[in-house]
Amino acid sequence: MHSVPSDIAFTESVKALQSRNGSRSQYARMEQGPGWQTKVTDDLQDFLSHLDMFYLGTASHTGQPYIQYRGGNPGFLKVLDESTLGFADFAGNQQFITLGNLTENPQAFLFLIDYVHRRRVKIWGTARVVEDDAALLTRLHDSTYPGRVERAILFTISAWDVNCPQHIHPRLPQQEILPLLEQLREENRQLKTELARLQSLPESGQ
Repeated sequence: MHSVPSDIAFTESVKALQSRNGSRSQYARMEQGPGWQTKVTDDLQDFLSHLDMFYLGTASHTGQPYIQYRGGNPGFLKVLDESTLGFADFAGNQQFITLGNLTENPQAFLFLIDYVHRRRVKIWGTARVVEDDAALLTRLHDSTYPGRVERAILFTISAWDVNCPQHIHPRLPQQEILPLLEQLREENRQLKTELARLQSLPESGQ
């Protein structure tokens, strides 16, 4: 058991390095206060409702780590209760590394990032695969997304924390960029049409 939620990440070796590099005192003060969250808050739920991708970290029983990108429509990582998140697992390349890892090591990690607003959230916990639960899959599936759902993955939160925006390079999603590009293309077509019209006019003075 951890004495405070952040102990899930701040192991004794991590704390030793924090002490050696001068940051342990500030994190010790954090631990004395509210510290890291362990339940879904309104702010986290709002963040998830706009998220269309995240990274899922798992590890084998020997500790070999693996990171997988997951994407879907905004809000596809859903809040099921105050400590449980869930998402539909779409058909992929059939490697099954994440699923294999979870059969032997339930510890998992979610790295959530909003590139547009330079926000990121780290969530520690455990994950499990759920097969053949039609009601759960219906709850998690978004019929407007083309991916074929094969199963569900549920994530139980142990602790989560918000990272600073430092060094996050802003990136705009396709649905925001495409309308702007189309507007520029249309303006370019109109300008070319007008230029061609002006060039076809007889020169003054002739």
